[in-house]
Amino acid sequence: MEELTQLDELLSCRNDGVGRDVTPCSIVIFGASGDLTSRKLIPALYHLFCGGQLPNPVRIVGVARREKSDESWRHELKEALGRFSRSKGFDEKVWSEFEKLISYCRGDLTDPDSYDALKDQLESFGDPQLSKNLLFYLAVSPSQFAEVVKRLHEHGMVHKDAQEEHWQRVVIEKPFGHDLASAQELNRGITDYLHEKQVFRIDHYLGKETVQNILAFRFSNAIFEGLWNRQSIDHIQITVSEKLGVGTRGGYYEEAGALRDMVQNHLLQVLALVGMEPPGSLDAEAIRDEKVKLLQSIRPLSPEDISKQVVRAQYFGGEIDGESRPAYRSEDKVSPSSNVETFVALKVLIDNWRWSGVPFYLRTGKNLPLSASEIRVQFRPVPNVLFAANPEANVDANSLVLRLQPNEGICLGFNGKVPGNSSRLDPVLMDFRYDTVFGAYTPEAYERLLLEAVAGDSTLFIRRDEVETAWAFVDSIRHAWEGRALSNREFYSAGTWGPEAADQLLSASGHQWVNPKK
Repeated sequence: MEELTQLDELLSCRNDGVGRDVTPCSIVIFGASGDLTSRKLIPALYHLFCGGQLPNPVRIVGVARREKSDESWRHELKEALGRFSRSKGFDEKVWSEFEKLISYCRGDLTDPDSYDALKDQLESFGDPQLSKNLLFYLAVSPSQFAEVVKRLHEHGMVHKDAQEEHWQRVVIEKPFGHDLASAQELNRGITDYLHEKQVFRIDHYLGKETVQNILAFRFSNAIFEGLWNRQSIDHIQITVSEKLGVGTRGGYYEEAGALRDMVQNHLLQVLALVGMEPPGSLDAEAIRDEKVKLLQSIRPLSPEDISKQVVRAQYFGGEIDGESRPAYRSEDKVSPSSNVETFVALKVLIDNWRWSGVPFYLRTGKNLPLSASEIRVQFRPVPNVLFAANPEANVDANSLVLRLQPNEGICLGFNGKVPGNSSRLDPVLMDFRYDTVFGAYTPEAYERLLLEAVAGDSTLFIRRDEVETAWAFVDSIRHAWEGRALSNREFYSAGTWGPEAADQLLSASGHQWVNPKK
């Protein structure tokens, strides 16, 4: 019965396409005293206001337990904006107008009176749209998501039933659970009071311009989409590397690890965008349908497969750019005998017509030589016939690299003849860079995502079945690791590209990693 209800909601969501009609509303941020609010949310809203992209009228209400006045909270946000704004500053005149939209509501998320106070404040704005069109951003602990939604419903601020004139939406941050069972429980707790189309599960990675451009690149360029299949592509590498260690996040990382923190969301999201079939339209649900289909086509991994196709590792002490880095087990709030992985590499096979037999190699890790996110599409080599007798020939397989960050751009590698009397061939590059063509301006991911949530466009947000499908895949790996201590070969020095086992993962199929370059 529950599965039928879920299917009904998804189908209803699919047939209820929402355009970019930005209507007057109030944006309520639970967890207003937190780091996310000051570093990301308020700067994003400020820049949207500067660009005239927020609705008019609009109000921004912060909810947190600490005792603050509107003026003191505005002062805190102004100081934070000076530090964290992407423009490294702000216009005093614009800020003076923007801060008039901001107010503070003291409240404990477990106290019913706090929700009454919030409702009264929303109604005090006068305009019915500001108290009925509501976007709730839950910048709080995931364990509080379901309770907050329930209390909002009980106090009449969110309604699951369709409303012709008004809307309510809830934005929740990852992690969406810590395994499949908890994700399903969380989804049930939220969708008891909200329709799926009202839930916006945010992963800031999907708000990056370069990640959004994957679909535009694939489906607006016939020369590439025609090659995007098993006939032309040998394998694909997806790398998300981090130069930093866990730092102050040791306590969180002990619970998460690289598999939960990065693979379950960021890497599988990129995999879905790279591998999905063309959607029937640019409607949010058409795109999300295809992403889910791709994730559901990932070949399940047996325990034996996991031992051969998945590599985990943990960093020990090393050096990066002359700076000494401690071992993970020496980091703050980390157990000295921890078996938590800080590096994961895996080989993924997609069981569908387009990708049959094409391996996708995914890897992520902490304390690697540099921070970078890129997709490398390695095309099949040409038959070694024409140039086999030429000792000077150096025929590399063609490659296409999508650099998501830094130095955002797209690079196509092909072979060209070196000028002169010899027949020597060398690999050459055609390199497109975003900053060269479009200028240095790139909006922050949260700007785009907040605007889409206000507009009701869920394209860049993650659907319930997408979350659960990703968790089901990751859980199979996690369960195989349970109770098994790290072996000596499952460690790597900080400042290297991971353990030797990660290289062997590719060499077993005749491939090798191509590391991002500075």
